[in-house]
Amino acid sequence: MCGIFGYLGYQDAAPLVLAGLERLAYRGYDSAGVAVIDRAGHLEVRKSAGKLANLTTLLEREPLSGSSGLGHTRWATHGAPTDANAHPHLDGTGEVVVVHNGIVENYIELKARLTAGGHEFTSATDTEIIPHLIQELLARGHSLPEAVRLAAAELRGAHAIACMHAGSPETMIALRIGNAGGVSVGFGSGEMFVASDLPALLPLTTSVAPLEPGQMAIVTPEGCEMLELDGTRIDAVRQTVAMSPIAAAKGGHRHFMLKEIMEQPESAMSCLRSRLTFTPPSVTLDELPFGPADIERVVFLGMGTTQYATRVGARMMEQLARLPATA
Repeated sequence: MCGIFGYLGYQDAAPLVLAGLERLAYRGYDSAGVAVIDRAGHLEVRKSAGKLANLTTLLEREPLSGSSGLGHTRWATHGAPTDANAHPHLDGTGEVVVVHNGIVENYIELKARLTAGGHEFTSATDTEIIPHLIQELLARGHSLPEAVRLAAAELRGAHAIACMHAGSPETMIALRIGNAGGVSVGFGSGEMFVASDLPALLPLTTSVAPLEPGQMAIVTPEGCEMLELDGTRIDAVRQTVAMSPIAAAKGGHRHFMLKEIMEQPESAMSCLRSRLTFTPPSVTLDELPFGPADIERVVFLGMGTTQYATRVGARMMEQLARLPATA
């Protein structure tokens, strides 16, 4: 499960964004990155595969300066966990930056159209098409909020997106389509926050406005304006969160064990998303030195109650894949 954290205000953004990503690390990830824009409109990105410690080291070696920042922890879906595939992603001009949770189900068609129009891509992700779509609409004269809204209308699937533009360093656009995880806006004094999960916000603010599916927020350091994705303006529904960051991290469950149990289906899907392609059907197992066709036998390992699950898995492997399996 991926994580999003953004900051607009008067403080140095990079340390705040990195700390926000650390509070999202419990969701799991295989790469991370940060983008920062200074007041002169200079946009830079730092990203790294692996743990946040790698990104921290990179930022120490190549620091970022600016009071507007956007970060992301990625769990690979389209494209392997590499530096190039890590978020944030830029458009071809280097002025539009996007982080994204979800899967662009029609990205093959959109990428083909953009490529035919002269766009060049530097990653194997579906996300990278989003800043290119936005840039294309900006070039036609649309404002940043309108370009983001129109680009989102072209995407199939469920999405949580946050976006900035070098020409508007004090504006961040956040939106939610369907159920690809949450997006909430956090309210401060002369500063604002955007995050995919409450635990990332609560050490900084308890005043939040969660986005419902089909909503978009135009965020500045002074506040935010909320819209439906059809362009209709709506009131931001601010809430005061009474729970502690630890309670929020439990996701409303009584304890972490129950949370982990209830999140098993989503965790399993996160593992599959980075390895399965349904159009056309294929399996990518980059970690193995051989292909699926070379597998002769599968052995499931488990202990305690997990061993019961391995027995079910072995039986399903034999029934569905026609491979000898033991647990």
